[in-house]
Amino acid sequence: MGIDRPKPTIHFGLVGYKFMGKAHSNALQRANMFFELPAQINLSVLCGRNEENVKAAAMKFGWDGYETSWENLVRREDIDVIDITTPSNAHKEIAIAAAESKKHIFCEKPLALNVKDAREMLAVAIKNNIKHQVGFNYRFAPAVALAKQIIDIGRLGEIHHFRGTYLQDWLVDPDFPAAWRTDKTVAGSGAHGDLGAHVIDLAHYLVGDIKAVTGINKTFVKERPEVLGMTGLTATKTIDARMVPVTVDDASLFLCEFENGALGSFEATRFAMGRKNAMAFEINGSKGSIRFEFERMNELQYFCGQDEPGLQGFRLIQASEGIHPYAGHWWPVGHVLGYEHTFVHEMVEFITCITNDKPCIPDFYDGMKCCQVLDAVDLSIAERAWVNIGDI
Repeated sequence: MGIDRPKPTIHFGLVGYKFMGKAHSNALQRANMFFELPAQINLSVLCGRNEENVKAAAMKFGWDGYETSWENLVRREDIDVIDITTPSNAHKEIAIAAAESKKHIFCEKPLALNVKDAREMLAVAIKNNIKHQVGFNYRFAPAVALAKQIIDIGRLGEIHHFRGTYLQDWLVDPDFPAAWRTDKTVAGSGAHGDLGAHVIDLAHYLVGDIKAVTGINKTFVKERPEVLGMTGLTATKTIDARMVPVTVDDASLFLCEFENGALGSFEATRFAMGRKNAMAFEINGSKGSIRFEFERMNELQYFCGQDEPGLQGFRLIQASEGIHPYAGHWWPVGHVLGYEHTFVHEMVEFITCITNDKPCIPDFYDGMKCCQVLDAVDLSIAERAWVNIGDI
């Protein structure tokens, strides 16, 4: 009779406790509950600059303790993983310090402010032989993972088109404060890097590498009232509300050619009135098509060109059966999943890769490739010309 060996415990340190910090905290709690993991997850330390707020968040989210210095956190010998959910401008410094301390790293997207920083982060992670993953959580919706399976087994045939959009409207009001997401020094870019990064990663995941791009962007509101505080996509302005410049794009669009010859179009905006989180893509091939809309995230639309005439049409697949990726760990068929479950799934994959010593996907290389495309689009806009990704 075999002896049941105790599972190892992986101790997490999370930097950031607001929108993404809450999402990651919930994911780590639920992963332990719903999945048979090869290791136990321990929510050890939550880190934030404001002691009163981070202490309260640690208690509310179920963390054992808290720190107010990320530098102290990455040096702690009782921490195995550093999970980074800060604004983009802090990713590089924290990640490099964590890697040099031999900590595994989960980092939210976009990986860095630019491809140069992303390459440096990737190089340090490889040098220190740590596991590294980037938070492209939309890959982990069951319907998107099913789309990947359909493409990989050849059901769409040769891919001709990728059409991706990510539409929101939370900045339409010109009186909305100038939060950190409107500041290029903190966010890196606006809708392009925040929203477009997700669509670019899905295009890489489902279709392949992008060869060349040409784009255009627009900042519709040039100045906004000074911000007092922001949580999620809501913010308050200061009492005197002096105006400060907006230094990022409000909307971006670009065209691309993929390495495999397919054509792509991408749109990201925070000015699509009525659209709250409308991320969608459609892929057309020589044998069929698929379409996904995140606001209906449990559904995948699939068209099979081999169906007999008279019966052809898009079929609706409810991706909540046990046979679908990840779905069998949750509820009975038709008991749908939500946004938060995508974070659980990516954390399950991350923990499994750490424990079984396997490469993480998507990793810092995938994050770097996304930054490469983001930078290439920015260059194409500045030069009003097509830019080859390989030149970035």
